[in-house]
Amino acid sequence: MSSYNAKENKLRQISSKGVINLAHRRSKWTPLMQMSANLSDITSIRSFFEFRTLDPEGAVFYGDTKEGRDWFVLSLRDGIPEMQIGKADILVSVKGGRKLNDGAWHLLELRSEGKFVVLEVNNKVELVVGLHSKLVEDDLTGKIRLALAGMLVDKQKLFHPFEPEIDACIRGGHWLNLSTTWDTDSTWEPQPCFSEIKKGSYFPGTGVAMFNTSDLPGLKTEEAGITVEIFGSWTGTTLSLQSTGFEYVLGELDGNKDVKEVQLGLKEESESVALPGEPATLTFTVLKHSLVVNSVSELETESLDFFSMWKKGMLLTFGGVPGDSEKAKSTHYLRGCLEKILVQGQVIDLDRALYKHTALSSHSCPTEAMNELTKSSYKAFILAG
Repeated sequence: MSSYNAKENKLRQISSKGVINLAHRRSKWTPLMQMSANLSDITSIRSFFEFRTLDPEGAVFYGDTKEGRDWFVLSLRDGIPEMQIGKADILVSVKGGRKLNDGAWHLLELRSEGKFVVLEVNNKVELVVGLHSKLVEDDLTGKIRLALAGMLVDKQKLFHPFEPEIDACIRGGHWLNLSTTWDTDSTWEPQPCFSEIKKGSYFPGTGVAMFNTSDLPGLKTEEAGITVEIFGSWTGTTLSLQSTGFEYVLGELDGNKDVKEVQLGLKEESESVALPGEPATLTFTVLKHSLVVNSVSELETESLDFFSMWKKGMLLTFGGVPGDSEKAKSTHYLRGCLEKILVQGQVIDLDRALYKHTALSSHSCPTEAMNELTKSSYKAFILAG
């Protein structure tokens, strides 16, 4: 079971009604936070909260009783709500309703009506799941547990596996009839939610995302090579490529060096955001014996076969240079918004990275309205519930 034990870990309490950023966590399946209560104290099996995301997939809300023998999880798949329920000998998975990953705030309500679980979105019923088992006896004793952005049972129990990490925010939550605070790990650092967002991956100037090239799309033809396309506005180190005895670092593009910084005034903290003057497009091409950037050869060597190295597995890192080498320490982390990353024409999801720093936002950037700024300061206040 992937819950944290209060006896082994120090916990901190978080307001259950405030704004909570569900991203930036260290473990994929362990919930960001959880709460529990005696079933005898529950008068209403009903929870509602506002939810916003641009992420197409991830765990949103989880609940269980009988120490996880009966469980429920609400997630997104292709932006569409999906409910999975495990109860005795029954395992149910139902997907349907409107897409929720449009960057707008939506009011979600989950409630139990006898043998049915109902999901409402913006006061409209979107999903109704009914289940019945002759093996189940109604038992209103023991504990009920709730969790956000993860699960408290093993992922192997899922009928339809999914990628759990989600770049999303919630606010104004009411969880059953409880006034209990959420418990989270004491090492967790709350991250702000920007007032407005757009699609992309946001790099705040700290941390990288790493992929093993053997997990990425491979070679189609030797003539075309393997292409990595990046669209967005950024400054700092774009990417690096490493294998045993080899390292290549692609630093700043000339067109991205004229960068202005503005301060984002957040509710209790501020964050500096890079605003490159113009959006850029970068095409990085791997050929058999050379590396090419925007049609200009950057490195040529007959002694290395980059196609074989890519297939065997190199480390492709976006946003900087991993490790503690002198080169890693001397390079500047990428800061800005990568609106899209393509490898061989396929969109790359940072949630599927081999490693991703917790400061990165996989699917959202501060809104493009910030690109209109010059030297003036900009205030982006966290939306209160």
